[in-house]
Amino acid sequence: MSKKINGFSKLSKIEKIEWIAKTHFKNPEKARKELERHWNLDTKVQKTYDEFIENSLTNFYLPFGVAPNFLINEKYYTLPMVIEESSVVAAASNAAKFWCQRGGFETKIVNTIKVGQVHLMYKGNPERLKSFFDNRKNDFLNSTKSITKNMEARGGGIISIELIDKSDILPYYFQLDLRFKTAESMGANFINSCLESIAKDVMIHAENDNLINDKKQDLEVVMSILSNYVPECLVNVMVKCNLKEFILEENGLNGYNFAQKIINALNIANVEPYRAVTNNKGIMNGIDALIIATGNDFRAIEAGVHAYASRSGQYQSLSKAYIENDQFIMELTLPLAVGTVGGLTNLHPMVNWSLELLGSPNVEELMSIIASAGLAQNFAALKSLVTTGIQKGHMKMHLLNILNQFKADKAQKIAATNYFKNKIVSVSAVKKFLDENVF
Repeated sequence: MSKKINGFSKLSKIEKIEWIAKTHFKNPEKARKELERHWNLDTKVQKTYDEFIENSLTNFYLPFGVAPNFLINEKYYTLPMVIEESSVVAAASNAAKFWCQRGGFETKIVNTIKVGQVHLMYKGNPERLKSFFDNRKNDFLNSTKSITKNMEARGGGIISIELIDKSDILPYYFQLDLRFKTAESMGANFINSCLESIAKDVMIHAENDNLINDKKQDLEVVMSILSNYVPECLVNVMVKCNLKEFILEENGLNGYNFAQKIINALNIANVEPYRAVTNNKGIMNGIDALIIATGNDFRAIEAGVHAYASRSGQYQSLSKAYIENDQFIMELTLPLAVGTVGGLTNLHPMVNWSLELLGSPNVEELMSIIASAGLAQNFAALKSLVTTGIQKGHMKMHLLNILNQFKADKAQKIAATNYFKNKIVSVSAVKKFLDENVF
């Protein structure tokens, strides 16, 4: 049974494992060995992993796969993908192969602007606060010069600063809304450092300019933080081909009928939130796998993407498809705040490996690659949904997981793979096959 402990963070790694094993597990030795079994044999690499987070005990492994044949802006890429879900890598690879024979993926960077805010509560005259901001705006920006110098040299920095009155939706609420460009980094630390510097300067000048009373209750900085909603940091990716070439011979569909099925599926996702969520989850299968492999923050990306999908007031599909001039066109636009320097990109050995695999892309190239993975995943899922159904291909890929669940040996795996080539895979069907056959 779990127990309370004081000073856990101050224990050594071995001491932490010892306490965990003895107080939480029936077999402490087995629990201890399971943790040790997943340590990296290279002690330097393990030390690097241990220092990523607090109270680290071991490593939690996920499969690292690759999806080749991605033709993006007339250049071929092999994409690194870290994910545990069966069929994602296979689906991405199949979609990449399908589209590389039809011109590949075309991308366009709409913009790379990110947002940060200083959130204020002000109980005085709004006009006085506005006058104060107008007079001190340049001072606020100058307070960040030591922070922005290097970023500006790389083409980034603070793009704008604006005072916004939101007291109509929340009494006394105002914000300083700042827009940034952060060059090749994701820029979270840079943005937050700028915001905190400005927030401190606001209070200094507010006191000097007699904007606040002696009790300092008229103006309060609630918090200073970047936003993971980045509707101006956008990438668009598109695939297109002539309807005559848009055929699936194995399903007997002509180009127009196949195109119309996908168009109808995405039109449904555009008006039905229940379908839209699952459609966009499929897009994120490809995106998250690549985000993790390149050391970026998939949680921030997920939050921003789903907020963007709700920008109209109703959650909708991120992708769309249509026919124009006898061509099938499918496209995806989404916000992506990513980086190729800083954070884990400089520390995690497999992140470095992944970025080199991609040709050491800059931020805009990485945005293009990630968006292409999302569109490929979406196309692959829709292709299955409107033809054979999603389970046939997914469960084929899931067969090995089911066999491992039943602790099948090599001979059983070979026999089961052959048996289920043309049969529907399910947990019950696999169990029945294993129970009724002698190997």
